[in-house]
Amino acid sequence: MTGGQHTQVVVIGGGQSGLAAGYHLRRLGVDFVILDAQSTPGGAWQHTWDSLHLFSPAAYSSLPGRLMPAQPGEEYPDAGHVVDYLADYEKRSDLPVQHGVHVNAVHRGGDRLRVETDAGNWSARALISATGTWSRPFLPAVPGRGVFTGRQLHTVDYRCPADFAGQRVIVVGGGNSGAQIAADLALAGDVKVTWAIQRPPRFLADDIDGRVLFDVATARRRALDTGHGDTGGVASLGDIVAVPPVRAARDTGLLNAKPMFTRLTTNGVQWPDGSRDEADAVIWCTGFRPALAHLAPLGLRGPRGHIPTAGTRAVAEPRLHFLGYGDWTGPASATLIGVGRPARDAARDIAQLLSS
Repeated sequence: MTGGQHTQVVVIGGGQSGLAAGYHLRRLGVDFVILDAQSTPGGAWQHTWDSLHLFSPAAYSSLPGRLMPAQPGEEYPDAGHVVDYLADYEKRSDLPVQHGVHVNAVHRGGDRLRVETDAGNWSARALISATGTWSRPFLPAVPGRGVFTGRQLHTVDYRCPADFAGQRVIVVGGGNSGAQIAADLALAGDVKVTWAIQRPPRFLADDIDGRVLFDVATARRRALDTGHGDTGGVASLGDIVAVPPVRAARDTGLLNAKPMFTRLTTNGVQWPDGSRDEADAVIWCTGFRPALAHLAPLGLRGPRGHIPTAGTRAVAEPRLHFLGYGDWTGPASATLIGVGRPARDAARDIAQLLSS
C-alpha cells in the first residue's frame, strides 16, 4: 500500500476508551496513533449538560495507570473535572493523539487496513474503534413528530434550565439521562416539567452508586463467560441511579412520571386517555446507537445490524477491536472505570497478532 502514513495500530476516538487503549498499547511497546474528531481533549464529556456529575467518587472513576484526583467540595466530580482529568491523562501518558481528525472510512488493503480521514490516509495492521455513541443520538418514530411546531431536542442538545425559563417542557425517557434532566428542570422552579416514560420508574436504592453497578456488571459478565446462568445484572437492581438532584426532586414530589404519550400534536402531546397538553419543547432522552459508519466498507454487520464479536474483537475481521460501546465490548466498558479491562485485553490481543 502506497501513500499516506503507516503505523502498527490506529485507534479511532480519543475519549476515555481511546486513551485507555493507548495506555496499554504504549506499555506493550506497540507503535500506534490515536485519531480524534474532537478539536480538544475530553471526548464527549465536553458536550454534556451543565449539572451532570459522575455516579461514583473520583477514585472509582479512573482510567488505568492514574487515579482521578478528588474534586474539592464534590463527592461525585462534575463533567468539567472529568474533562480536565482526561486532558491531563493524555498529556502525562504522552499519548500520540491527533485532534480534529475525522475518520471517514476504513477499507481492507491486503495485509493492512486503510484508514481514510479528512487529514490524509493511514495504513495499519490493526485497528481499535473507540468512537462511542454520543455523536449518534437515537430518536424514536413517534407519531406526529414531524408536525410538532415547538422545539425538539435530544440529550446531546440540553445544557441548562435557563434555556427553558417560563416554558412547558416534556422530557421523554425513563433512564438516567431522562431522570436527571427532568430533575434539573423541575428544581429550577420556573419550568413546568412533565416526565413521560414507557413504564413506571425504577430507582436504585439511594446508597447504590457506580461502584456497585460496576461490580454487578463484572460479575454478570464473568458468570456468562464461564457458562453459568445470567445473574440478572444491573437491570435487576433498577434503572435509575438516585443521584442527589434526582432524590431531591423525587422526594419533594417534583419528579412525577406519566405514561408515554401516544402522539405529538402541532402544539403539544396527546396522552393514552385521549387528553392533551400543550408544550413548548420536547427533550428526547432516548439513548444512542454506536457510531460505526466509518466501518461500513468492511461489511461486518449481520442481518440485524449487529457486528458479532468475540470479546472486543470482530469475529469476521480479527484485526479490528471495539471499545466503549456497552456490555457487548466488555462489562461496563462505556464507563471510566470499566473500560480499563477490555482495553488491556484488546491491546494484548493486538500485540499477539502483530508478533505472529
